[in-house]
Amino acid sequence: MRIISGTHKGRRIQAPKKLPVRPTTDRAKEGLFNILQHRIEFSTSRVLDLFSGTGNMSYEFASRHCIDIMAVDQNFHCVQFIKKTAVELKLSIDVVQSESLNFLENTVKIYDIIFADPPYDFETAQYNALIHLGRERIDSDGHLIIEHFEKVELDNQQGFDFKRAYGNSNFSFFKK
Repeated sequence: MRIISGTHKGRRIQAPKKLPVRPTTDRAKEGLFNILQHRIEFSTSRVLDLFSGTGNMSYEFASRHCIDIMAVDQNFHCVQFIKKTAVELKLSIDVVQSESLNFLENTVKIYDIIFADPPYDFETAQYNALIHLGRERIDSDGHLIIEHFEKVELDNQQGFDFKRAYGNSNFSFFKK
């Protein structure tokens, strides 16, 4: 896994094999950030990275100087790895160990970008809750972005804006 752009461009990060994760591919990240660079101002963006896993997406946002980044994962080892890596790279990332839907339900903070990469076995009711809660926590011009497997259809959900596919990974974008 590597950081594809920003101040840490090209930096490789090796996650321990014991982490129960599947990081977003470099190709998919490049596509996503090409879309985002034309829609947002990174230097003023507040970002919430749900189901953070290795912290892959948080590092990308931090490398682009987002002002406020919160990474949330329920796995203790993932949280420790993100904290350790953020310190090593001198990136300002707050990390919380929590189940992502619970975190969304209990936070009062508003974000410009919420990125969520739930596990592939996420169920329809869970996606519905994620979209509902996520749309409540984004700014009026904000973006909720959900990475999901190609067979998951989210196009009919309220607030759906558009979808991009990169191999098996799809990003569905939602507005307030």
